[in-house]
Amino acid sequence: MNGFRKFITGRFFLVTLSVALLISIVPAVLFAMGQGDYVKSTLQLIATPFQWAFTKVGEGVNGYVVYFRTMKDLREENAELRRELEENKGKIYDAELVREENEFIRSYLGIKAEHSEFSFEDASVIGRESTNYRTVFTLSKGSLHGICKDMPVITSDGLVGCVTEVGPTWCRAVSLIETASSIGAYDERSGALGVVEGNYILRYDGLCRMVYIDSDADMRAGDRILSSGIGSVYPRGLAIGEVVSVEPDENTRTFTAVIRPYADTEDISRVMIITEYKLYSE
Repeated sequence: MNGFRKFITGRFFLVTLSVALLISIVPAVLFAMGQGDYVKSTLQLIATPFQWAFTKVGEGVNGYVVYFRTMKDLREENAELRRELEENKGKIYDAELVREENEFIRSYLGIKAEHSEFSFEDASVIGRESTNYRTVFTLSKGSLHGICKDMPVITSDGLVGCVTEVGPTWCRAVSLIETASSIGAYDERSGALGVVEGNYILRYDGLCRMVYIDSDADMRAGDRILSSGIGSVYPRGLAIGEVVSVEPDENTRTFTAVIRPYADTEDISRVMIITEYKLYSE
C-alpha cells in the first residue's frame, strides 16, 4: 500500500498525468472554440513521424518475410536440382556401363567370327600384383567355369598372356612381357619365325622381344607379329604386337626384334580366356 501511495505521489506519475490531461483537454477546448482544423493539423503533424516509422518498420518486416520466403524457395530449388543431378549422374553411369558392355560384346563376337574354332570364357580383372608392374592379374573365373592352367588370355586388341594358377572361382594370368613367358611367333608380312619372350629390362616400358630370328629374315619396324602355334600353349594366329626395332645378335648370329604388344596391360579390365582350341602342328 505504501508503495502505491509513493507511486501516485511521485514526480513521474504527476508529470505523466498532467501531459495526459493536457492532451485530452486542449483539443476539446479548441474544438469548442471552433479551432478543429488547427487541432487536426497539429495531431497530423505529431502523428507524421510515427506513421513514417511504422511504415518503415512494416516495409522492413515485409522485406524480411520476402527474403526468408525467397531463401526457402531457393533451398527447395537447390535440393531439387541436386536430386536431378544425382539422377542424371546415375543415368550417365548406367549408359557408360551399357556402352562398355556393348563394346565388349562386339569385340567378343568379332573374335568369335574370326576364330570360329575357339571357345571362350569372358572374365573380369579383379586384382593386379603391383610389385610385378601389373603383369600378373587375378581374373574372376576359375575351375568351376572350366578354366585350366596354360589357357591363353586375350582381349580384342591382342594376346595378353596365359593362365598360370587356378582356383574354384578365380585364376591368375601372367602377361607375355613377363620374363617367364615364351611364345612361338612369326612375322605376318615376311613369314620369319622366332620366339617372343619377356625381358626384365624391356618390361619396364611394357615391351618384350622376339629372338632366334634368322639373320637373312626380312623383318622391319611396323611389322605385325602373330603366334605361330609351334612349341607353345598358344594357338596359331593370335595378334601379339608390332615390331619396334630389329637388331643383330652377335652372340647367336641371329636377329632380335623389340615388340610392342597390342594389348595394353595397364588398361585392361575385361578379358577372354580361350578354353578350347587346336595347336598348329607341322
